[in-house]
Amino acid sequence: MSRQLSVIGTGVIGNGWIARALAQGWDVVAFDPAPEAVERTRDFVANAWPSLEALGLAEGAAPTRLTFVDSLEEAVAGADLVQENVPERLELKCEILAAIDAAAAPGVIVGSSTSGFKPSDLQRDCAWVPGRVIVAHPFNPVYLLPLVELVGGEATEPHQIELAQALYQELAMRPLVVRREIEGHIADRLMEALWREALHLVNDGVATTEEVDAAVVYGCGLRWALMGTFLTFHLAGGDQGMRHMLEQFGPALKLPWTKLEAPELTEELIDKVVEGCEYQAAGRPVAELDRRRDDFLVEVLGLVKKYWPEAEGLEGRI
Repeated sequence: MSRQLSVIGTGVIGNGWIARALAQGWDVVAFDPAPEAVERTRDFVANAWPSLEALGLAEGAAPTRLTFVDSLEEAVAGADLVQENVPERLELKCEILAAIDAAAAPGVIVGSSTSGFKPSDLQRDCAWVPGRVIVAHPFNPVYLLPLVELVGGEATEPHQIELAQALYQELAMRPLVVRREIEGHIADRLMEALWREALHLVNDGVATTEEVDAAVVYGCGLRWALMGTFLTFHLAGGDQGMRHMLEQFGPALKLPWTKLEAPELTEELIDKVVEGCEYQAAGRPVAELDRRRDDFLVEVLGLVKKYWPEAEGLEGRI
């Protein structure tokens, strides 16, 4: 039996969900009132499809399984999973999620792609089954990167999170259930800390945008693709692991190595960041950089999957 993903809002993230679901052999029904939405989405899927083919398509996968409809109510009819991707404005999201909750069958999970809002806030205007409205936060490009953060709100019951986990796993995602709701969830809070520090380094004249990116690309980023922060530091402690690492380097946490409060976003800083990024892009349009990124990610995913926990026989790990 085929699955149906209903997508509300078809910007970059919504289209990423569409491409992923189509590649996994799902039917997709989408709604977006923007007049250019249909053409924009079909172009997006066509651009992503070579990368998805390289990763391997599920049986029956095809771009032709995408249908656009004229209303939100039509879109969620028959859905196995609904994904909301409207702009990051709380009032708008609450309005749309309340409409989805009123229209979708009661057992259907409604995931919001919000990068920062807490699910309890998103559930506030949902009058029918508010607990099924959860955060399901992915990462760009959604059709390639497997992480999705799942966060339940005050009205959410464990079985709803369990159902969500199973559905996103069917989409070949890696669901990470966040233990309690917090603004920004997990990954965005980590990325925000790095982003703020990077802005300080540029603002203070310590480094250009290219030099900051090089520090990640040729150094810590290579390790993070496999081990993340904690396991990387565990290895830094030698045979005694994390305990020795904390004993040796823990005092450095008291030193002024970071400035987590963001710098003032002055016109001077904006110009530095924009000019630096344009220099790095070297005249290449974003679509070309997207293709380069996707080609890279396909090759990297082919490598790192050989080292993920299940490849070592460590079942039940994230």
